[in-house]
Amino acid sequence: MGKGFFINKTVGIVGIVLAAGAIATIIALSVVYSQEKSKNNENEVKPTGAVTTPVPTTEPSNEPWDQWRLPQTLSPQTYNVTLWPRLQPDATGLYIFRGLSSVVFRCVEKTNLILIHSNKLNMTLQPTLTALGSKPAPIIESIVMHTKTQYMAIHLKDELTAGESYELYTEFVGELADDLGGFYRSEYYENGVKKVVATTQMQATDARKAFPCFDEPAMKAVFHITLYHDPATVALSNGVVIDKVNITVDDTFVTRTTFAPTEVMSTYLLAFIVSDFGFIEQNIDKLQIRIFARQEAINAGQGEYALSVTGTILKFFEDYYNVPYPLPKSDQIALPDFNAGAMENWGLITYRETALLYDEEISSNGNKERIVTIIAHELAHQWFGNLVTIRWWNDLWLNEGFASYVEYLGADKAEPTWNIKDLIVLNDVHRVFAIDALASSHPLSSKEEEIQRPEQISEVFDTISYSKGASVLRMLSDFLTETVFTQGLQTYLDHFKFNNTVYTDLWEHLQRAVDSSTSTPPRSVQDIMDRWVLQMGFPVVTINTETGQITQEHFLLDPETKPDSGLYQFHGQRKKQHNPYIGCCRKLVSFKMTVTIMFDTTGLTMIMKTGNAYLMFSRLPDSIPVINRAQIIDDAFNLAKAGIIETTLALRTTLFLASETEYMPWESALDNLDYFYLMFDRTEVYGPMQTYVGNKVEGLFDYFTRLTNWENLPPGHTDQYNQVNALRVACSTGLEACTTLVKTWFEQWMENPNVNPIKANLRSAVYCSAIAAGGEKEWNFAWEMFEKATVASEKDKLRAAMACATEPWLLNRYLKYTLDSNKIRKQDATSTIISIASNVVGQPLAWDFVRANWEYIFKQYGGGSFSFSNLINGITKRFSTEFELQQVCDLPQNCFIFF
Repeated sequence: MGKGFFINKTVGIVGIVLAAGAIATIIALSVVYSQEKSKNNENEVKPTGAVTTPVPTTEPSNEPWDQWRLPQTLSPQTYNVTLWPRLQPDATGLYIFRGLSSVVFRCVEKTNLILIHSNKLNMTLQPTLTALGSKPAPIIESIVMHTKTQYMAIHLKDELTAGESYELYTEFVGELADDLGGFYRSEYYENGVKKVVATTQMQATDARKAFPCFDEPAMKAVFHITLYHDPATVALSNGVVIDKVNITVDDTFVTRTTFAPTEVMSTYLLAFIVSDFGFIEQNIDKLQIRIFARQEAINAGQGEYALSVTGTILKFFEDYYNVPYPLPKSDQIALPDFNAGAMENWGLITYRETALLYDEEISSNGNKERIVTIIAHELAHQWFGNLVTIRWWNDLWLNEGFASYVEYLGADKAEPTWNIKDLIVLNDVHRVFAIDALASSHPLSSKEEEIQRPEQISEVFDTISYSKGASVLRMLSDFLTETVFTQGLQTYLDHFKFNNTVYTDLWEHLQRAVDSSTSTPPRSVQDIMDRWVLQMGFPVVTINTETGQITQEHFLLDPETKPDSGLYQFHGQRKKQHNPYIGCCRKLVSFKMTVTIMFDTTGLTMIMKTGNAYLMFSRLPDSIPVINRAQIIDDAFNLAKAGIIETTLALRTTLFLASETEYMPWESALDNLDYFYLMFDRTEVYGPMQTYVGNKVEGLFDYFTRLTNWENLPPGHTDQYNQVNALRVACSTGLEACTTLVKTWFEQWMENPNVNPIKANLRSAVYCSAIAAGGEKEWNFAWEMFEKATVASEKDKLRAAMACATEPWLLNRYLKYTLDSNKIRKQDATSTIISIASNVVGQPLAWDFVRANWEYIFKQYGGGSFSFSNLINGITKRFSTEFELQQVCDLPQNCFIFF
């Protein structure tokens, strides 16, 4: 049951009087903002009329403003925020937004200090404090801005009274920058006209860039949002529109849009957008569902697929959670500039265009899957994350791991013929094995004091949180049974709705569900799961097949690196039934056999070390389930990397590929062989490798030639993926029939640019292969088509393919384009550099380019952002020599936070 909301009389007056008065007052402050921006020193901002004290320049103290976490003395209740983003530059060339904010908070413990987050905002009027009880508010003595910890510290002459409520009012100006964080601007061209969008990305610590706020997930409140904007644009926020009027403010004709108060929610889930986008909609059981995008994209029908699956997925999660969707509308919007894939803002989900927009003629099967899974991921958050929210970012894995698991369930409901739930093994389980087997991995959950600074918070948005979180929750659901798991989940959500939790709260509710079920496990849920949550890595289990003794040790790809973390030990006799309390995904070896056990729905698989067993396996691939065929390959290669089995033994698991036509084994093999390519594509081993892989893929290429003649789609979802693999690998290994095919298609397109003969699914592979086989003419044509493309997924395919060029000068020119946001959008710059570095010709060029432009790139993409850490990994993943290690060590010191 949702809580009601209360609008204080003073807050109501702010919404009416200040809208006409204060907004008019600050309309002339854009120039002031520019002047203030240049005047502000590193330590303080001086609001007009405020008494300020400089921040000491000594080492950090134990004072509250030098701590990264807010003190628990104040608790916000409601905000009233009015913002006016300007979509045209001011006289100084800056895009700005102006605003005022009123926050009502309760004093929990008496204090003479108000600490509130504020980052890159210039106060244009001295903040005022009003008491809402019987006692007058203390006088503001001084106001100090602490830029390091991003606080506005308001020092009071007397103390606030515990139990009393107060209202803090501020007026401010900020820059509507193109930095993809906080309240920012996105730009695009439509019919040759430049368009500007004012939009937001608050997670994790950027709401404070939009207005002063208590910017921590546990500081939930009700938000009243009002936006001023040009009448030709539309304003969106978390709530529905309750009032929209056109007024004149200081000779400027504007629209004032007021939104319904939000539910009690965290600051990082806020969103407000001003654009001239179009939309499509449908209503399901009085729930309004809308898809917003550039008008051109809406007119082309690119939002139709998202609209068609959203209602189905929402209804699925309502049943799954046994909690009705808590809002009256669900808006989803595709943005031209967006750093993440998507963001689960409550009631107004933001996406990259490639994550929401689908064109039947141009987008691929993979694009379609990405859209439905990301929609399912974000809709899952509307309950798990938004309705019930983690208390602090150290438990981010619970939010993201859960959504990464159930996105497969939601997508399966929308596309039941795809058998998409199996793909979690490739996309998440195998993916995270490679990361969690490193000594540099980390536990799923950290102590709160270890995740404090904004850059530390950014660092937990990684593969461990998403993919390992998804894998262990999938394991948990499997051994508890889905019925027990969902029962515990449902009581958890009902009990904690509109509140905050820690991950052990979920274990408690799952334990209650277990206790009420017919079968009781021998150990508690928390005891089992602590082994997977509080320690990094996973074990390799050794079975003595003569005695049945089982032992384990921490599995590391490099056994020479030993992190300071122990693992629980399991000892016991060999069991015929699987024991879920060993764990999720363990590598097992013995002196006589190598065994892989996945304690989840996939059951048991084996690889015998004896030659006879391998011969039997290669003769009977179809006798082993397809998921297990993929697992055998992945486990064998990882055991070989760790030195536990010979590399030749791992390679022998790929012998059967000559007759394999299923996607999952092929994808597992290709993923693992990629490592060999990275290590050997600059050595004499490369030639024999190409010959070996080419021999294996020739059968797959012939299979799809017979099945589809490369004109039709294969019948199955994953068959379509394997058709792409067949084409890509056959061309990359030099199969003449493949090379002739792709060059012919590309030449036909170049002859008639208005008619692309290449099938949507095959375009990524064809574009890359044709550009690699061609020269400047093919590259320039691809660039021309990239600039003309109006479908984001098509632009992405071309952008990646241009990195396949083999002429160094073309790749160097392309690298320089990443520094120009008019050529390559900021959101795509790092991934473009990574694509170039993935090319053996481009890798040293990308490495030199990043080092030469280190300061600029670090400024644009540093600060702990995951895009920057991906960049560092992408340009160094071929490194394997002592000399290359020394080059990494010679990088500027500020890069090492990403290794």
